Amino acid sequence: MKTLKDVKIGEKAHVVKLYGQGAVKRRIMDMGITKGVEISVCKVAPLGDPIEITVRGYQLSLRKADAEMIEVE
Repeated sequence: MKTLKDVKIGEKAHVVKLYGQGAVKRRIMDMGITKGVEISVCKVAPLGDPIEITVRGYQLSLRKADAEMIEVE
């Protein structure tokens, strides 16, 4: 299983499944990260947290813990 945390800078991936429960999963979905959407990783902070992604035409920063809940291919 490959998660969003494993995607390298400049690579693109498609969301396969969202893990997590309740408010956390809802917050991720509210940001536009849903099944089938394409995500590209733009930047990673020097210590690895957070990561900056492009989803649905806008930039978004995610914590590593949230990125681990997003399965990609």
